[in-house]
Amino acid sequence: QVHLVESGGGLVQAGGSLRLSCLASGRTFSSYGMGWFRQAPGKEREFVARISSSGAITSYADSVKGRFTISRDNAKNTVYLQMNGLKPEDTAVYYCAARHITTTIFGSWGQGTQVTVSS
Repeated sequence: QVHLVESGGGLVQAGGSLRLSCLASGRTFSSYGMGWFRQAPGKEREFVARISSSGAITSYADSVKGRFTISRDNAKNTVYLQMNGLKPEDTAVYYCAARHITTTIFGSWGQGTQVTVSS
């Protein structure tokens, strides 16, 4: 497993942008697919975006497609989530997660970072 620490959350007005970062420990970061998930108050955690271990393949939830971009820098053990055109409904705690290439399960999770979008 890897240890994950998110940063970059905060308060932003609707239409604004934020970039989340997730720093992973260990020397095998390139062996993990990475994902971002979020959980709004009173709702279940939901998938936001994911990226393959090499960074070549990405996928997004329909609700963020065209507004959010996931990327990674394997030399820096970091995955990013660039969020543009933020909406109040994007308000949530955002979690970074890691999935080893030998599994289909995201087994390592960060502590989360709060994103609040005001209208």
